[in-house]
Amino acid sequence: MADHTALEEILKYLKGGDLRSVGSVADLIPQIRCQADFDLLFSLLHWDNRLIVMRAVDAIEKITIGHPEYLYGHANELMQFLISAKNKEFKWHLATLISRLSLAGKELERVWGILKSWVMNPQDSKVVRVNALQALYDISRLHKYLKKELDDLIPLLQKEGIPSINSKISKLYK
Repeated sequence: MADHTALEEILKYLKGGDLRSVGSVADLIPQIRCQADFDLLFSLLHWDNRLIVMRAVDAIEKITIGHPEYLYGHANELMQFLISAKNKEFKWHLATLISRLSLAGKELERVWGILKSWVMNPQDSKVVRVNALQALYDISRLHKYLKKELDDLIPLLQKEGIPSINSKISKLYK
């Protein structure tokens, strides 16, 4: 695919409708066949169009379930997005994506701190908070020393009495 033609091809799956729909993301996913295709899709996360960004990050999340290695070259960009993200639909996907990276040292500390702040922030959407909780759990499974810190958050979250968060806690701690 030539870049411009390929970009237009990807965009046709992401355009139209509103933020309440995922458009044709499911039809786009099989079209992303290699790292170069993925990189082009990933470049759309830098766009100013909230709808395009939301659908692109949704596709990226679904694609990286089977191909987390596609994210590896984008670790720095993901970190920058994690720091600067404002839109809830972007944040909830970022929480999932960032947990698919191999994190260590200061980078791990920073990610943990940001995700923890999202989980504990009642101003963040419930989906952001639930996905950030899942990401913290996934990270704590890889870095056992973080499990106690996560466990200490659970009673604080349960006190809020938010059904979606309590449901996630129940599923994680079965």
